[in-house]
Amino acid sequence: MPVGVALHTWVVPVMGHTAGTAIPATDMAVYSLPVLTGLVLGGLVITTAGALLPAGWAAKARTAAALRSE
Repeated sequence: MPVGVALHTWVVPVMGHTAGTAIPATDMAVYSLPVLTGLVLGGLVITTAGALLPAGWAAKARTAAALRSE
């Protein structure tokens, strides 16, 4: 996420300069603290679900069947 925010602050002004216009500061300030907090928490929920669901399935699988499926 930090890379995405950094790319946004770098790419958008370059695109505006290439188009021959300036991007207003209000159009650049799209990542406020509440938005960033929501994005971080959403990312953590998605990451946790993405890790726990396969781990639960793997824990229920028989060892021999899991090794044969690889």
